[in-house]
Amino acid sequence: MYWPIGAPRIYAATNPAPSPDHVLDSDDDAGSRASLLAQQTRDLDLTSEVVVPSTHGPPAPDASAREGEGARERDDGTATDEPATDEPATDEPATDEPASRPSSSGTSTTIKDGAIIGLCVSRSGHLFATITASSLTIWQTRPRAVLATVVRSSLSLATYGPNVALLLRPDSAIFVVQASLGYLITYSLAADPQARVYNTRFPEGGQGHARHNSAGRLRGPHGVERNLGGPGEGGGVREVSVRFRMVIRLDAGVSQALALDDELVVATEKPAAVQCIRWTPDQTGNQTSTELLNRMGWLSKRTNVRDMVHDRPMNLSAWVTRDGKAYAVQRLGSPAAGAEAEASKKLFRGYCFHTPDAVETHAVKAAINAKFSLIAVACANGHIQVYSARDYVGNIPVSHHHRLSVSAATAGRITWLSYAPDGYCLFAGFERGWIMWSVYGQVQGSSFHADGALSRRHDEGWLEGVRCGSWLAGGCDLLLAGSNDERLWVLELARSAVTSCYATANIARSLLHTNDAFMVYRGHGLSDLTTISADAALWHHVQIPHRYLVHQWPLKSAVISADGRYVAVAGRRGLAHYSLHSGRWKGFEDARQENEFTIRGGMCWHRHILVAAVEAGDEAELRLYSRELTLDRGFVLHVEPLSSPVVHLAPSGDDSLLVYTYENVLYHYVITATRDAVKLVAVGQIGFHGIVRAPARVRAMSWILPDQQLVNGDPSQDVAVASVFFLVDGKLVLLQPSTTDQGELRYDMRVLAQKVEYYVAMREQSLFHPPADDAPHGAVAAAGAGDGPGPALSDSLWLFDGTGMRVWTDVQDITRPAPGGVTRELPPSIVIPLDFYPLSTLLDKGVILGVEAELMQRRDITFAFFRLALRTHLFLPSIFRHHLAQFDQSTALHLAHHYQALLYFSHALEVLLHDVLDEEVEHAPGPETALLPKVLSFLSSFPDYLDIVVQCTRKTEVRSWRTLFAYLPPPQDLFEESLQRGLLKTAGGYLLVLHTFQEVGSSSPQIVRLLSRARDDRDWDLCKELARFLMALDESGATLRRVLEL
Repeated sequence: MYWPIGAPRIYAATNPAPSPDHVLDSDDDAGSRASLLAQQTRDLDLTSEVVVPSTHGPPAPDASAREGEGARERDDGTATDEPATDEPATDEPATDEPASRPSSSGTSTTIKDGAIIGLCVSRSGHLFATITASSLTIWQTRPRAVLATVVRSSLSLATYGPNVALLLRPDSAIFVVQASLGYLITYSLAADPQARVYNTRFPEGGQGHARHNSAGRLRGPHGVERNLGGPGEGGGVREVSVRFRMVIRLDAGVSQALALDDELVVATEKPAAVQCIRWTPDQTGNQTSTELLNRMGWLSKRTNVRDMVHDRPMNLSAWVTRDGKAYAVQRLGSPAAGAEAEASKKLFRGYCFHTPDAVETHAVKAAINAKFSLIAVACANGHIQVYSARDYVGNIPVSHHHRLSVSAATAGRITWLSYAPDGYCLFAGFERGWIMWSVYGQVQGSSFHADGALSRRHDEGWLEGVRCGSWLAGGCDLLLAGSNDERLWVLELARSAVTSCYATANIARSLLHTNDAFMVYRGHGLSDLTTISADAALWHHVQIPHRYLVHQWPLKSAVISADGRYVAVAGRRGLAHYSLHSGRWKGFEDARQENEFTIRGGMCWHRHILVAAVEAGDEAELRLYSRELTLDRGFVLHVEPLSSPVVHLAPSGDDSLLVYTYENVLYHYVITATRDAVKLVAVGQIGFHGIVRAPARVRAMSWILPDQQLVNGDPSQDVAVASVFFLVDGKLVLLQPSTTDQGELRYDMRVLAQKVEYYVAMREQSLFHPPADDAPHGAVAAAGAGDGPGPALSDSLWLFDGTGMRVWTDVQDITRPAPGGVTRELPPSIVIPLDFYPLSTLLDKGVILGVEAELMQRRDITFAFFRLALRTHLFLPSIFRHHLAQFDQSTALHLAHHYQALLYFSHALEVLLHDVLDEEVEHAPGPETALLPKVLSFLSSFPDYLDIVVQCTRKTEVRSWRTLFAYLPPPQDLFEESLQRGLLKTAGGYLLVLHTFQEVGSSSPQIVRLLSRARDDRDWDLCKELARFLMALDESGATLRRVLEL
């Protein structure tokens, strides 16, 4: 659900000519350590460490002491503070000119600004850091600027070795640089929340433009209007101070390391072990603990750890070892009192879930997806094997595979593997390119098909390979560092609004958003042929006003109304909404009210009423805002307190609202409106304790009511008869109600599908047929595929599993209980393969709408960019085929009746015939199982039957014609029928078939009759084609003259 869009922004990570007055090299206590090491007479064991704090500089000043200081160097003698902003690179790339800088020891040394070899992002996303072989640079995300740089001196480089990797404690308070000689150099970061490097000032009495621009100004909390920067730049460029902290020496060598909240986990080489180094000593004063790998019974013997990743929400790590295996690992807590001595030394517990069967399948990288409970393992051949982590005791089976579209030699070695923060996208960076997949396998962007020569000519390193990267802005930006490149590339991504706010309207209306804008597909009400076109004008682009995003960036969620009139967006705090008809935004005028709450649990629209699940302090609430009123605390229509935060909310039917909370309870509300007020009325609730184990893993939910309950039932009784759908991780689960012998309500659980990225019950998508004002409760949802007012397939269930759409044409076939309480067998679903990512299903158009990212490279511009291209796929052939294979021609005909008016309906039937014919030519079935006779019988019910058959012959090989006409009347009869109906061009097509079957000669009466009819009807195009046909038979022209004489 992610697509790259536009061209990346480029930032230079090195300063080609820094001022010597602003730079002091850091020895990192190398001088003290060199003296200390010379005096040592014993070898250090594995767990020993040398911690030598800085002694040649004063302690770091506190925040108050630094107020008012400028951008000059601090008197610490250890690190460099460079609060100068970094500007995007111009047409000329940054150079690697050496810079001469004085070291703290007074000697001059030359440090080359090299390529970026590592980067890390803080948990909050406000800061990130990059390293070169000799420097550490701390950046601010918005505005993107360099806050500080640590440049290591030649003495430090000689003592510890050059930088090889970077670690960052999640709270960004400590940076750890791994050096090549087995040292970990740590730095601390201090920041003053009030201090800023630059303060923007405007002249007194300056007058802005007379016309008020609703998207360009921000009214502050004191009523003062200020022109501020772009999205997320309201806080300005912060002032920070980086200080050398300590050096950790590990004689055993460092192979991999992890920086966690409480400790630093280090895997060593010789001997192979894992050390846990706490940031601060525990209550007993102990700071380190070690476990040898050969004493971990669950780990292979004689191996080392080559890669480690950790996921905080799952509290799980993944280790990749040198022998190509992958393990799911958990950190054990402190042993209980009285535990055995051997057990008390255990630090980790793990399970092997990936065992290679060849060198090509050796694991080299791993990534964890907490949202979907997945672990991805990158193999040596470039393929990605994904496993499903079902529990913490080793039940981790294979889920699916991601395969490259190019060879491993073309892609090179994999360098970076990471899931998006919300888990919906997997990014894999290689030495010579990169690729993005959706969570279950649909390709969503790639650089492997770029023109390499053009990329090298324009020096576009982001297309030629990735060394490292990270996600920014909650997943809407990708931060990439190229191979052997000193530049940073920030690639903007567009993502589906379903990733952050799962709403049926977001699926139906194909709402996408970036970190500062949204896009809506607006082809629903247009003509059939316009809808299926790839015209970029079908997207409506709207920029979110910076007066909201300047402090609330990035955009976290967005939702559109079912009728497509309104869109609501939410950032870090507060919300704003927009009318697509008037083009006007509405937001909070009072910044304190805007910052009072954050959206948690989603939003949805009920006509012009916005329902928002908010968290204000420690309180969870449902708030109702009117689009027609000002966004202000005094104009809130209704506030519904909740006992726990909301996981998901969804409208149901015409006036119902479903709210699922973290206490594992589903609440049913009815939205009631009077002349004076709109409010929520609680009419029922269901507790799923013991059924749904982890409410936080629920991504979406909805319910289906029986038809009788929809039309005549009491809404307060809906909870007793509703069949509830839950999307938990990637499983679509159905909970069906039943009654015990004691009359108690119980639910039977059934897994309908695995690997589901999203699903939609079409009865909830009252998009094209909105209910009348006097319609009964849920009347539209009860309209099925029959003669009711709803479109065909309006009671169907659709889901996307990463490779294609799966469809059940009638959801009642799934939810209807079997007689006698016997479990009903799940009916087969219709599988519709797709080669693009589907956004929505346009039922009345008979197509699936989707997008794909196209990489554009032109010789007349010096940069490449991505654009979103619309894709459509006809789903009618697959559904017709399914019904015919089930010997249900009457249902197929009934469905075709609804779509017969489409301009491309005949084309859909032709696709059906073509697909079935090709399959049966390649794999000839027996007479009892052949589907082609059923398809031809079905096609004969339509007036375009003769045209469809002849069009199919023109697009298939001649060897397929015998198979096709084995179930048809003789071509001569079809030719005669075409002449009788006046279908002269169709008759010409059958004439070609007759000639191929050698049933007509060059001067046969069929040619004469057809040419005469064409001349009488003045169809000169057909006459020309027939003349050309005869000339092909006889180049002398004698045959043509003879026929014309007849």
